[in-house]
Amino acid sequence: MRKASLLALVWVLIAAILPARALEAPLPMDEAFVPGIARQDDGRLAITWTIADGYYLYRDFLAAEDEGNRPITLQTEPGTVKDDPGFGTTEVYYQKASARIANAPPLIRLTYQGCQDGGLCYPPTTRTIDTAAMTISKPVGGFAFAPAKDARPVEAPDTGFSIAADGGETAVDRLMTGGGFALLLAGFLGFGLLLAFTPCVFPMYPIVAAILTREGEGLTARRGFMLASAYVLALASAFGLLGIVAAWSGQNLQIVMQSPVAVGVVAALFVLLALSSFGLFHIKLPAVIGNRLSGGRQQGGSVAAAALLGLSSAFLIGPCVTAPLAGALLYIARTGDIAVGALALFALGLGKGIPLIIMATIGGKALPRAGAWMERVRHVFGFAFLGTAIWLATPLVPERFVLLPWAVFSLAFGIYAVAPDGLRSTGGYGVLTRLTAVVSLIWGSLLLVGFGLGASDPLTPLGPLKRAASVDQTAAIQKSDFTKVGSAGALSRLLDTAASGRQPTLVYVTAGWCVTCRTIERSVLTKPDVAASLDGIRLVSLDVSTLDAENGALMRSLAVVGPPTMIFFNRSKEEAPGTRLVGEITAGSLAEAARMAKGSAQ
Repeated sequence: MRKASLLALVWVLIAAILPARALEAPLPMDEAFVPGIARQDDGRLAITWTIADGYYLYRDFLAAEDEGNRPITLQTEPGTVKDDPGFGTTEVYYQKASARIANAPPLIRLTYQGCQDGGLCYPPTTRTIDTAAMTISKPVGGFAFAPAKDARPVEAPDTGFSIAADGGETAVDRLMTGGGFALLLAGFLGFGLLLAFTPCVFPMYPIVAAILTREGEGLTARRGFMLASAYVLALASAFGLLGIVAAWSGQNLQIVMQSPVAVGVVAALFVLLALSSFGLFHIKLPAVIGNRLSGGRQQGGSVAAAALLGLSSAFLIGPCVTAPLAGALLYIARTGDIAVGALALFALGLGKGIPLIIMATIGGKALPRAGAWMERVRHVFGFAFLGTAIWLATPLVPERFVLLPWAVFSLAFGIYAVAPDGLRSTGGYGVLTRLTAVVSLIWGSLLLVGFGLGASDPLTPLGPLKRAASVDQTAAIQKSDFTKVGSAGALSRLLDTAASGRQPTLVYVTAGWCVTCRTIERSVLTKPDVAASLDGIRLVSLDVSTLDAENGALMRSLAVVGPPTMIFFNRSKEEAPGTRLVGEITAGSLAEAARMAKGSAQ
């Protein structure tokens, strides 16, 4: 009863904070807000919106401009004051909204934004009005960032460059537009399943395995399912709380959570877990709390203890996010929707934990029982924690010293594997452990040699030797080949220079804490075919390692989710359609985008 009550309690808490409307599929933008135009007797142009029940339109975000991007004054009526979670206290319209323009020019670009009450918020939408033909075009545009409470996001800044209409659209946006809230949750669940098999989430597996091994001979499939389910449910609930914070704060939490301080603290925690696994000390809860959580049991764990570990694990792996999570946090932050934030990230965390539940239910019997193997398993978990700490801390280490900790780690594991008290054994396992030890020792030695040669990629420690002996003298692209910018004005000037020379431009958004960016810089940009494809393209970088007002504004102008992002501008200072690259980038995709950019707006 206690177990069932604990699991039900988390669901009740999540459900209690969510409005019922969050479960309704939202209407398409054109059905939620239907615009119309008419010419009044006094000559003014009247624009009206018919607003569906349960939806509202923002008064403050109504804007219009002419063909020369000059603002047009809109005459609007007072709206209903609303305490909006995304934009604070603001005025909105229900059922009907109207605006009037005196002396309307031939063409008007009209921008507006609205929300589902208790549900999602739509991105700002821009439509063109032809006052001669009295027609309204289909919506254009479609990216938006959560503004400050006093901002006017629909008034596009005069940056001097143009972003493609689909430039800021993410997979999350397409899921919501194409299938509504139900498909969005399914998509987040799928994102979680994909993330479950990345190194970022790997530390959860030894944690769950450690919970199961504490059960000893009493571990059953049912018991494993209950413990893993409690762990995963708590993990998902913690991610749901993260979604609420993102919705309320209106910030891209990827940048906040991957600050050097946050990453350093989490890496240090994994080092402590590793040292504890090696037996240097023991991490235990106070006796009173431990007895309460374990229900008075002398060994094994409890559902409550597993849930506590799941909750803490979410905060351990939280700073380690990937492109799907970055896009999710950005979508939640810019819509300011608490319901979407909580349920979507809850589904994301649940997806991450599904493989853990399967492992605990099906594979519980295969885990080692009490005996000498238990100590060895704990040591292997210690190496897993230590490797995770090194992986997390890699962006904080100077590039010249990246190989050194990996070399020490590989040599240490190889020595342990052949030690009498380590993994060494006889029979088939003995062959496997000796082979593992030899590979680890050889690889550690290669990493030490690579460190001496000045290599920085653990996967190619002898790369400097290969480059020195290579007959192909094609220069690889280095970070130093990119001209750094930190503001919209600086980027606009560089684009002007490139445009005057009929030269396309690549803008690469990167950060020192971005692990994927380092992979791109070491394994993609260094390829000769990539260098050849980027020949003739101006290379520009925006480093957001430290976010300030100027580079933050430039990110918003570029509709950037987060690093790594590559944006190609053609010779007309316009983003080349279909060339934007976000997240994992391959040499092939980069070369193809470069080819398209060169062919755009010839």
